[in-house]
Amino acid sequence: MIRIPFPNILQLLIVLVSSTLIGKIALSDDWLQWRGVDRANHSSETGLFETWGDDGPPLKWMAEGLGRGYANVSVEGDRIYTTGDFDNSQSTVAIDALTGKVIWKQAITDQKPKHGFEGSRTTPTIDGDRLYMVSSDGKVACFSATDGAVVWRRDFKDWNGKMMSGWGFSESPLVDGDKVICTPGGPEGMVVALDKSTGEEVWACKMSDPTPSNDDETLNEGAGYSSPVISNGGGVKQYIQLVGRGLLGIRASDGKLLWQYNRVGNTTANVPTAIIDGDYVFTSTGYNTGSALLKLTPEGDDGVQVTEVYWLKGRKLQNKHGGITLVDGYLYCGHGNGNGMPICVEMATGEIAWGPKRAEGKGETSLIHADGHILYRREDGTIILTKVNPQEFEVLSTFEPAFQEAQSWAHPVIAGGMLYLREQDKLMCYELKAE
Repeated sequence: MIRIPFPNILQLLIVLVSSTLIGKIALSDDWLQWRGVDRANHSSETGLFETWGDDGPPLKWMAEGLGRGYANVSVEGDRIYTTGDFDNSQSTVAIDALTGKVIWKQAITDQKPKHGFEGSRTTPTIDGDRLYMVSSDGKVACFSATDGAVVWRRDFKDWNGKMMSGWGFSESPLVDGDKVICTPGGPEGMVVALDKSTGEEVWACKMSDPTPSNDDETLNEGAGYSSPVISNGGGVKQYIQLVGRGLLGIRASDGKLLWQYNRVGNTTANVPTAIIDGDYVFTSTGYNTGSALLKLTPEGDDGVQVTEVYWLKGRKLQNKHGGITLVDGYLYCGHGNGNGMPICVEMATGEIAWGPKRAEGKGETSLIHADGHILYRREDGTIILTKVNPQEFEVLSTFEPAFQEAQSWAHPVIAGGMLYLREQDKLMCYELKAE
């Protein structure tokens, strides 16, 4: 019999308890879906930027073998997941977060999808031991997160699915309770809820004839390039999604269309995920369309009425596809169709706090909020670190990534003390927090 001295037993227990606590803390730093918790694009991590030198943070590794595409990454513990195009398929890829090595790859489609700007778009949504994603040719699928085994697949053709234009389905599905919410864009289901365990339809929201908010407004049917979010505005739980015709509010319990706001829709591409703040919704699109703040109020029996608080014309604020982030009552994003100039807007009033600014880099701008900072990524790959400051565009540092190719449209992700930058077949992992 081996005897362990009492102090050593205490040390062992301390190590075991500490490891368990560290594991739980790490879970809070995970990035489980498109735009993170509540799809609000906020990282809860702190102490991130002490290791950021003149040349940017240290590069830990650069992974290869992700396939072609513009998809973001989702992160849980020591696993990273994304999607990409390969010779004969569009696939999900699992990567070791410690080394950058590919662990497994599983095909979502039986062939590589064909459309403008070829490549994947969907960020896998992690829910327990399952992954959910939508291919750019309209396949919604559920895989095992452990080994990529197929749990179920559905095709948007089941609802006569359709896109508003020819650049491929781009949403990241929303998991809510026992449902998966996705957007076929078809007459038999503009937005549908599926049982997350089986893929069976729970409900389908069928669209009536469009009712434009302006007499001269032209609407485009089909899915947009956005991803759904949850709102409890007006006291009713609903899914808010930007589609071809504009912004929709759909009752979560049964899929009933509660309201639609068509003014923000354009006929080319409606992309940014809506911003939710209590009873308020902020929405924006590019192509010289504009932005709006909407208020949701109760109406009748479990209904909701939408009211336009203000409308900003495209020359004042339009976000094409880099996304918008709300921090302490102010909206941060890139403004301009193809320009992505950083701008800060007070959400309650629509007043410009600062900007638009001609910053380092060029092209569209994506971003993420973390630890009192806004980190911007320009289309040419340039990274800009700024302080959260509605008074001025306070730049702290800029750097060029280790690799850049084509358009750097994948949004930056911060998880587990690391900054992840997807660039087509490669993924760069930068250390933001000293290990």
